[in-house]
Amino acid sequence: MALNKKQLAEFETQLTDWKAELEMGQSANVHSMTELEQTSFPDPTDQASMETDRNFDLRIKDRERKLIKKIDQAVVRIKDGEFGECESCGGDISVKRLHARPVTTLCIECKTAQEQEERTRLD
Repeated sequence: MALNKKQLAEFETQLTDWKAELEMGQSANVHSMTELEQTSFPDPTDQASMETDRNFDLRIKDRERKLIKKIDQAVVRIKDGEFGECESCGGDISVKRLHARPVTTLCIECKTAQEQEERTRLD
């Protein structure tokens, strides 16, 4: 079941809005990190806590950066007519799955198989 033009337009709008929201958060974080803030505390525990918080924020922002890249790739797939197509088996990705995770490139069956294979390799 291929997606119709209306559904594709809705997904494109959802993705571009999501990207804009993430980018706004990214720029706000960069701005807050570059503002004057106390970077040295007399108490080592306070210093460690501040560094832990900063590292946590940086990990989140790195994940958001990667998500922005996936969003861009999904928009390209929409424009190329490949959105909603599983890159593994070539079948259709369900609309329900696309609503849950619009940047996905695998149908639920292929994703489940991939995760099972990853768990097997870790064991």
